[in-house]
Amino acid sequence: MLQPAQLQLFILSSLALLVVPGPAVLYIVARSVSQGRLAGLASAAGVQVGAMLHILAAALGLSALLLSSSLAFSIVKYLGAAYLIYLGIRRWLSREGAADVATVRPESLRRIFAQGVIVNALNPKTALFFFAFLPQFVDPGRGDVAAQMLLLGLVFITLAVINDGIYALLAGSLGERLRDNRRLQNGGRLFAGLAYIGLGVTAALSGSTNP
Repeated sequence: MLQPAQLQLFILSSLALLVVPGPAVLYIVARSVSQGRLAGLASAAGVQVGAMLHILAAALGLSALLLSSSLAFSIVKYLGAAYLIYLGIRRWLSREGAADVATVRPESLRRIFAQGVIVNALNPKTALFFFAFLPQFVDPGRGDVAAQMLLLGLVFITLAVINDGIYALLAGSLGERLRDNRRLQNGGRLFAGLAYIGLGVTAALSGSTNP
């Protein structure tokens, strides 16, 4: 299964991508500000359940791909590395900010949770992200690919729940600043771009996890 060093690198990479406020975090903050911490936590939980569906699909799909062709799996890994670099460059060039977060209307906690699941589950960008990100830390020579990806996915979701939960809890007092502070958003955008590009370049240049 996963080597400790490999898992540690995955955790550090995941944290680098998670701590920077993105559209999902800004939505959670907006929900917390408008309806309270429970609403923020409900939206965060829904978003991560939707993400888990993409992880399951990626694990099963890439496992089947490896069984059919190790070359195809390698191609997917390199394409994934290129996609991560593309995401980083796009984050650098983008001007996304608080204005991109729609004003949220009051809803029941159950509805907020369901909305989070549906929105993330139907987001093709989320599917592409996991299809590109997870294989970079998978080594087919160390066991079942699907099991490795599911384990990585569970680690990522756990970290994301903690990260998003902290944002939701802090949003009651700091939410407006998190949404409206342009310096914070620009700094986060640059840091996130660097994290994506660094991860993509490292994955592309490393041959240690190739099949």
